[in-house]
Amino acid sequence: METVAIFDSPGKGRGLKATKEFWAGDVIFSEASIAAVVFDSLAERICHSCFRRQEKLQRCGQCKFAHYCDRTCQRAGWAEHKLECSAIKAYGKVPNENIRVVARIMWRLDKEGSTVSDMQLTTLDELEDHIADMPEDDLKELKVDIHNFLDYWPHNSKQHTIDDISHIFGVINCNGFSVSDQRGLQAVGVGLFPNLCLVNHDCWPNCTVILNHGKIELRALGKIAEGEELTVAYVDFLNLSEERQRLLKTQYFFDCTCEDCKNRIKDDMKIGGREEDGVKVSPSEEQVKEATDYCFQMLEKMEKARLNGDYHEVVKICRECIEKTEPVLADTHIYLLRMWSTMSEVQAYLQYFDDAADYARKMVEGYMKLYHPNNAALGMAAMRAGVTHWQAGQIEVAHGMICKAYAILMVTHGPTHPITKDLDAMRIQTEMELRMFKQNEYVYHSMREAALKNKPMTMMHEPKSVEEGIKNLFHRRK
Repeated sequence: METVAIFDSPGKGRGLKATKEFWAGDVIFSEASIAAVVFDSLAERICHSCFRRQEKLQRCGQCKFAHYCDRTCQRAGWAEHKLECSAIKAYGKVPNENIRVVARIMWRLDKEGSTVSDMQLTTLDELEDHIADMPEDDLKELKVDIHNFLDYWPHNSKQHTIDDISHIFGVINCNGFSVSDQRGLQAVGVGLFPNLCLVNHDCWPNCTVILNHGKIELRALGKIAEGEELTVAYVDFLNLSEERQRLLKTQYFFDCTCEDCKNRIKDDMKIGGREEDGVKVSPSEEQVKEATDYCFQMLEKMEKARLNGDYHEVVKICRECIEKTEPVLADTHIYLLRMWSTMSEVQAYLQYFDDAADYARKMVEGYMKLYHPNNAALGMAAMRAGVTHWQAGQIEVAHGMICKAYAILMVTHGPTHPITKDLDAMRIQTEMELRMFKQNEYVYHSMREAALKNKPMTMMHEPKSVEEGIKNLFHRRK
C-alpha cells in the first residue's frame, strides 16, 4: 500500500491521501474482503463462492443452505463455509445476512488475528461503529441481531464479549460494501473491506469503487495530485443537496460540508423549469412546483403498476406525465429523468424500440449535464441507450453511445472487467455495422435482419424499480 497514506482529514477524522500522482483510470489499490456473504433474498440464485448468478446451482449436502456453481467453487469456498456449515446445522436454521457476515468476520479474526493481510492499513477495532449515534429503532434491531447471534455462535468457538460483537455489527452497518454479480449489474451480497472504510465521502469525488474478479478496486476518476485526499460518493449525486445531506446523516452519521452541498451546486438544474439555449422560458415558479408535485405522484403510481407487472399501465402513466410536464420542467429535472429512464426500459422490454431509444437518448443527455463525465452511472446509462438504439436500427447513434459508454467504463471499471469486455465486443460490432451501413444501406438492413435472429446484444430483462437504477456504493440494511 505504498500508493496511499492515512492522515487526519479536516472535519472528517481519518482518511486516505495519495502518495503519488494518479490519472483517470489508474487503480489506486485493490482489496479482497475479510468476509462476504450472499443476500438472504438471493441465497439460492447466486454462487456463495464466486458470486456469479447461475440458472442451476449445486447445494451444500450438509447444511442445505450454501449454493455453488460446481465442485470447484464449493472447494474454493469451503475454508470460509466450513464453520458456518456446522453452525447452521447445529442452530437448525439460517440466520440473516448481517449475522452470517459478522460470524464469518469473527471466525477469521479468531484464526488470523486483527490484521489478516500485509496490505491492511487498519484493524477492525480502529473502525467507527457509530452505535452511540443509532436511533432507537435501529438499536432495537441491533439487540435482536446480537441475541440471535449468541444463539447461533457455536459453544466450541472462541467466546466474545457483547461489546466486541456489537462493534462488528456497527462496523458492518456503516461500512459494509455491496458485492455485485460477475457483470457488475446487480448487488448480490455484502462484504467488509477495511482499507475502503478509510476512504471518506465527497458528493463530487475523485475516485470510484468497483468489484472486479472478487476484489474491490479504488480507481481514479481524473488527475489526482500527490498529497490529495482520496474520496468516493456514498450516495448518488442525482439527489438534491438537502436529500444527500439527510441520507448521509441518517445512514453514515455525519454532516456533509462539501462544496456541492454548501453551494447547492446543480440543485436548480435538478428541480428547475424548462430552458431553451440556456435561457429560462415561460413556466413560472408555481407552474414548476405544480409539475414537480404531479410528477412525484405519478412516479408513485407508476411504481405500483411496475410492481404488479402491468407494464402497459406503466407506459400509460409515464406517457401522460411526460406529456403534461415536459413543456414545464428542465431536461435535467430528476423526476423527468426517472420517467424517461423507466419509459426507455419498459418500452424496450415491450419491444417498442424507436420509442425506447428516444427516451434513452433524453435520459443520457440529462445525465451528461448533471454527472461527473466519468461517472459509472452515466456510463451504464449510455451503454443501455446504445443497445436500445441498436435495437431500433439507429446504428449511428448506437455506435456513438456505445463508444461513449466504453470510454467511461474503461476509467470506472477497467479493461479486464466483464462488463467492459462486453462493451468492447458491442463497440467492434457496431463499428463494423456502421461501415456497412455507410457503404450500402440495403445490404446493411438485410444483414441486420439475420443478426436480430441471434440477438447478440439483447438487454430486454424485466424492468426493475426506479430506485434500483443507480445503487448507492455502500450496503445499507433496509
